[in-house]
Amino acid sequence: MTIDIWQAALLGVVEGVTEFLPVSSTGHLKIVEGLLGLDVADDSVVGFTAVIQVGAIAAVLVFFARDIARLATAWLRGLGDRGRRADPDYRFAWWIVWATVPVVVAGLLAKPLVDGVLASLWVVAGSLVAGSVFMWCADRFGRHDRPESDITLVDALAVGAAQILALLFPGFSRSGATISTGLFRGLDRVAATRLSFFLSIPALTGAGIYELKDAVGGGVGVVPLVTGTVVSFVVAYATIAWLLRYVARHTFDLFVAYRLGLAVLLVVLLSSGVLTA
Repeated sequence: MTIDIWQAALLGVVEGVTEFLPVSSTGHLKIVEGLLGLDVADDSVVGFTAVIQVGAIAAVLVFFARDIARLATAWLRGLGDRGRRADPDYRFAWWIVWATVPVVVAGLLAKPLVDGVLASLWVVAGSLVAGSVFMWCADRFGRHDRPESDITLVDALAVGAAQILALLFPGFSRSGATISTGLFRGLDRVAATRLSFFLSIPALTGAGIYELKDAVGGGVGVVPLVTGTVVSFVVAYATIAWLLRYVARHTFDLFVAYRLGLAVLLVVLLSSGVLTA
């Protein structure tokens, strides 16, 4: 399926804004793609959506470059020197790896469902509501008293596994599911959000590489792919900086209200025939 450059740029903006906000980038992309007349179930469109996520991931890599370099250095040193394996950064790097395994396995096993019946916009609407309830409860009932230095392997595994919710139910939101799970584990908002960012790197990079063949082979074209990816990088970088400042001082009520409003709007559009599921 062909995607025009202006459509690619618009979708890049949507991806960049929504990938790390707890509002569901997949849900927003499916809605906008539907409004643009694109077939959200087409392999090339699914592939395009996954590939432009790499732009958002590149923004994380640049924004957290110092943290990532520190973790990578500690990991490499630990591999070669048993005495350095007590370094918290070495352990944390391995936790990110292990916490990514559940979503990788689920993604491979559930791909037919994810690309099939679960790709429905009705699923997106329901997941927006379910994810809002999940986030609201985590924000209200989590202790929020554990800093990033207090993160454990169990925390990382729980938050990593939460990515499966967003994988299976587009609209639930990967960042929403992971941040909320971190809050349920007692992490403070900034720690939960930063952990969500770190876990996004292997998961979304892998998805983008895996889907690249469908995006290019399906006729999307290199120029639209590059356009969407570059735009998503620029917008995502600004969004990351804003979100970290926001969560340090505010609850997630704004996002909960927005998600519920979007779910209502989506149901109206589907029921009126403006969008097809």
